[in-house]
Amino acid sequence: MTSELETAAHPENLRRVAIDHVSRVEGHGKVTILLDDDNKVHQVRLHIVEFRGFEKFIEGRPYWEVPVMVQRLCGICPVSHHLAASKAMDMIVGARQLTPTAEKIRRLMHHGQILQSHALHFFHLSSPDLLFGFDSDVAKRNIVGVAAAFPDIARKGVLLRKYGQEVIRMTAGKRVHGTGSVPGGVNKSLTADERAALLKDIYQMVAWSRDAVRMIRQLFEQNLAFYNAFGRFTAHGMSLVRADGAMDLYHGGLRARKADGSLLFDHVNYDHYWDVITEDVKPWSYMKFPFLRALGPDDGWYRVGPLTRVTNCDFIGTPLADKEREEFLAYDGGSATGATLGYHWARMIEMLHAAEAIKDLLHDDDIVGTELMASGPRAERGVGVIEAPRGTLIHHYRVDENDQVIRANLIVSTTHNNQAMNEAIRVVAKQYLSGRELTEGLLNHIEVAIRCFDPCLSCATHALGQMPLEVELVRVPSAGHFMTEGNPHGTGGTVIDRMTRNMRGVCERPEDSGSGT
Repeated sequence: MTSELETAAHPENLRRVAIDHVSRVEGHGKVTILLDDDNKVHQVRLHIVEFRGFEKFIEGRPYWEVPVMVQRLCGICPVSHHLAASKAMDMIVGARQLTPTAEKIRRLMHHGQILQSHALHFFHLSSPDLLFGFDSDVAKRNIVGVAAAFPDIARKGVLLRKYGQEVIRMTAGKRVHGTGSVPGGVNKSLTADERAALLKDIYQMVAWSRDAVRMIRQLFEQNLAFYNAFGRFTAHGMSLVRADGAMDLYHGGLRARKADGSLLFDHVNYDHYWDVITEDVKPWSYMKFPFLRALGPDDGWYRVGPLTRVTNCDFIGTPLADKEREEFLAYDGGSATGATLGYHWARMIEMLHAAEAIKDLLHDDDIVGTELMASGPRAERGVGVIEAPRGTLIHHYRVDENDQVIRANLIVSTTHNNQAMNEAIRVVAKQYLSGRELTEGLLNHIEVAIRCFDPCLSCATHALGQMPLEVELVRVPSAGHFMTEGNPHGTGGTVIDRMTRNMRGVCERPEDSGSGT
């Protein structure tokens, strides 16, 4: 805390290093690190530098357009937004209980999304770090390098994702930005031919998902001390759980545990999520900072996603994934469950669960049924919550008598993890960067910590109130990866003009006395 206060009082005495942009994540963000003359780390922050105002321009649109519109938030997890918005609109049209066919088609779509997203993140975005090393040659630390050195691993990753996308295509109509889920149900079920096509390969997907769990476990076993210690911190956690305590990625009640493992609340109806969580904003990011109301803004931050879901539930409802969960919880006395890199292990357990769930649903005759829609008494408010690949996703809407949306609030998975990601990069910076000469490999340690959370920064750019803005005019001769205060954009360029807008909306140059322009 002293270091943070000193930094706030005399930031001009420190050198700034920035990672701009963070690579191998969805969306644009940067990390700034403040160092003294001895390279001691004083401050580390993750900044979301883009803004997308979905919560505002959804207003005025008819409610039935929203499940399709909100998918444009993201090309990686559009199904999650599609389904969360549909669940909220189910409440608007009074469909409190979907038909068996509609619910199971949605679940099939969702598990296809979990499968393809987890495969994409683990094999394409994170495996280069895990297989080659965090400070390995940057030229090969990518999916092309993985394909050259580990062709079987790369092939499985590509085909797992392709299968998940096929599940989405057959349930939603398209691999990306489909239209299958509508307020009150779905607009199609599977045909017999589609069901047969998916059944043909599902057992191979289950087998490859088991291989992926074994792979990440072996990586832990090969370097347990490092994997356990890297970016390690304690945090509260929140996720959906089924009525019997099982992990449920599509529906359930909210459960939160404190960092010590004790329950803070359990089976809370998400219709009134605001009773247990609320949001804060900070002047240096376009991403909101949610916290648990009972614990307050300073101590109530928490994390969501695979690591929380796997440890927060009582069991997983598919046998192979549940067995892997038990082994994960017991591994080295439970140490992996608190490791930031444990996100990858938990993510692969969830991918296995998704493959098993798809297999079970494909054997259920309801998925070729014809009863697709339900309805009931209309309502003016709807809340939809789902466990997206990255964590708990909340969509909240109000609709007027003309069927137009008059209010929208989205709390996306990466937003829930905002403070946790900042905590992770602070720990990593102090573990591996503080007091050392910076290199690209050391800076990649920061990015590795962020990638553990599989952030979707595009989804998370939703702000409340007047946000500050800083614009720099830089003479730029070339491009680069990271910057220092004397080399602002890794370019050898120099800042020739700077303008800021503060939280009150007043624009000024740093040398100005404070009068607005």
